[in-house]
Amino acid sequence: MIRTAKAEDWDAIWPLLRDVFRAGTTYAVDPYITKDAARAYWMGAAACFVAETQEGIVGTYYIKTNYAGGGAHICNCGYIVAAAARGQGLAREMCAHSQNAARDMGYTAMQFNFVLESNTYAVKLWHDMGFVTLGVIPHAFAHPHAGMVAAHIMYKSLN
Repeated sequence: MIRTAKAEDWDAIWPLLRDVFRAGTTYAVDPYITKDAARAYWMGAAACFVAETQEGIVGTYYIKTNYAGGGAHICNCGYIVAAAARGQGLAREMCAHSQNAARDMGYTAMQFNFVLESNTYAVKLWHDMGFVTLGVIPHAFAHPHAGMVAAHIMYKSLN
């Protein structure tokens, strides 16, 4: 089940974010981000959702306006799946859900600004979900294991 996140979900969301951010392999976020700063970053978006099973919260995503003013019709999203829930189609389900939620919020397109080339699962999944790579930024991210990796800028119309 995917539902809107509530304030009381934060203590279950934080470990998911903390583990991904600390790993430093997929998000351009300070790996030492504090719990409070992470809450503002994730829960402070235009909308935040959680994926929940009988085991509890196993995934989360946010939707935010990518740019203000004339670009406010394009949103951006971030997705995180708990390590134990990976490989079960949850990211795909959250991406589909996010597109419907974004449309309901009035967005007409979705853009991912920084999908790391080393995150081959995400690049393939977003392509499978209809996103196109608009460009690639070479040497965009200092990956802790792979060295300097490129980042994809990906886009999909929601019309």
